[in-house]
Amino acid sequence: MRKLKKEEVARRVAKELEEGYYINLGIGMPSLIPNYIPSGMKVTLLSENGIIGLGPYPTKEEVDADLTNASKQTATLNKGGVITDTVEAFAMIRGGHVDLTVLGGMQVDQYGNLANWKIPGKKVKGMGGAMDLVAGAKRVIVMMQHVNRANETKILKECTLPITGKGVVSELYTDIAHFKFKDGKMYLVEYAPETTIDEIKANTDAEFIIADDICEMNIS
Repeated sequence: MRKLKKEEVARRVAKELEEGYYINLGIGMPSLIPNYIPSGMKVTLLSENGIIGLGPYPTKEEVDADLTNASKQTATLNKGGVITDTVEAFAMIRGGHVDLTVLGGMQVDQYGNLANWKIPGKKVKGMGGAMDLVAGAKRVIVMMQHVNRANETKILKECTLPITGKGVVSELYTDIAHFKFKDGKMYLVEYAPETTIDEIKANTDAEFIIADDICEMNIS
């Protein structure tokens, strides 16, 4: 079994973007997606701390310590981009104006429930916009590794960590598989190159259905 690199997962997820989309990207793996947006495609990236039209990471010469994204990383503005207060940013999220949010995850279960903001007993600065995003975005994609550092699956029959949202996940991409959720059921639709369905089953506690048109993930 070959686990995909984070960049390879980001390249595959970037194929889900569509012209004119308003997109919010979470911390971690999702932040790699701008590197793989198809050439010529026009999308608008949002940051819930108040940026509409987020640009790529700055070069050394472009760094402005006063311009940061929601992950507290220095950022840039694309042409036509604007800075708002967080009230307007969250009004856009809660008003259903975000076409797609791509978030990291700690756990996802077979019902499309997501846990991605807190591990009990560990310090946390807050949930940020996670709960608003999964409730307000038209589509929610989760990107994460299939197992944790202890080699325990993160895809469960039922989440054990505090829930961010119930039944909110549209699709889940991991370093070995791609799942879709529909009508309360979980479907395996793609497998990573050099990975078998049996290997995916062995690393997944959740019960899932193998899609009739299952295929190998295109990461080129």
